[in-house]
Amino acid sequence: MFADRTDAGRQLADVVAERDLDADIVLAIPRGGLPVGRAVADGLGVALDVVAARKLGAPSNPELAIGAVASDGTVWRNDSLIEELGVSGTYVEATIEREREVAREKADRYRGGRSPPDVAGRTVLLVDDGIATGATAIACIRSLKNAGVARVVVAVPVASPETVDRLHEEADDVLCVETPVHFGAVGAFYHNFEQVTDEEAMAYLEPDE
Repeated sequence: MFADRTDAGRQLADVVAERDLDADIVLAIPRGGLPVGRAVADGLGVALDVVAARKLGAPSNPELAIGAVASDGTVWRNDSLIEELGVSGTYVEATIEREREVAREKADRYRGGRSPPDVAGRTVLLVDDGIATGATAIACIRSLKNAGVARVVVAVPVASPETVDRLHEEADDVLCVETPVHFGAVGAFYHNFEQVTDEEAMAYLEPDE
């Protein structure tokens, strides 16, 4: 169990440091990824910024991800699930357009008018507070590869073994503090997993916070 997201980030920073990755920047997925990312960035002495993506919810169950889209328009579709559920192409395309705009607005709002960091040729740590299905993480990974990163390493406190295997197919490496066999919700592995507000999350982007 992690005490909270900051504790998880400190433990994660130790795991990353042991691998001697020479990361250039930490990119956190808002909102819950920012407290974790702040602790990792501080531990490694590198900059922190954000990368945003939104899941594509199924028509009958918005919580079920049939894919995800990053703020730059990069899309990952779970084609087998889309086919299984009989989701129309029209629905998928409309959802992509809507969620891409939400992700773009979120990234812009968090940066407060700053330009996105130039990640071309750099080693990027992609951080979140935990990963369940991996849909948004995959969209973020593909977005970063499209931006020309040298390496993208996913670093999270907790994820299921199955999801880690899936992410290994997309990222250059995946680092986890814990990979429990019996994985439920991410919050089950935290004593304090209160929702992070936009204001709280944005404050973590200030180095002195």
